[in-house]
Amino acid sequence: MMKMVSIPGPILQEKLCLVNQNDELTGTMSKDRCHIGAGRRHRAFSLHILNSREEFLIHRRSEVKMLWPGFWSNSCCSHPRAGETVDAAVKRRAIEELGISVKPLFCYKFEYREEYLDVGTEHEICHVFVARSDELPKPNSAEVSETNFVSFSDLDRLIASRPEDFTPWSLMQWDVLAGKSLGKLLSDSEPFA
Repeated sequence: MMKMVSIPGPILQEKLCLVNQNDELTGTMSKDRCHIGAGRRHRAFSLHILNSREEFLIHRRSEVKMLWPGFWSNSCCSHPRAGETVDAAVKRRAIEELGISVKPLFCYKFEYREEYLDVGTEHEICHVFVARSDELPKPNSAEVSETNFVSFSDLDRLIASRPEDFTPWSLMQWDVLAGKSLGKLLSDSEPFA
């Protein structure tokens, strides 16, 4: 039996950016309507934070999340609000979800569509960022139930042995990020240019 959770109304009514296949704004829609049923294509981002020991910060999504509750994912994943740049949204959500200030570096973007049981769908053009930080996370329990810093090789092993424990978008990104050197990921220019 599926566990039903109560998500605060203001969060679900937050306006997200609907986009076409070229990531051009086509309108706005509430967060809940973007994710219900077959989902609507919208703009999103994923952030991968690395510390000075070359460890990635991963988090377990809160059990109150509508989609993929309790799954492990990259450091932070969310959406820019209508009228907000993606870079500004990354900085805002890293503070709101993890209590960490970051200077994000854009890597690449991609489109994906994944259904979660009979609850809803993610259909996103996802902007992928990396950042460095040695700040310890102070997780917002409404968003994050657990955090962990893991080495590149340990994360690779975790994903290979238990892919079903991770969000689909984090797996897609890991396939790309794992093929890049950490130095290139964290260079001062766009690492995928």
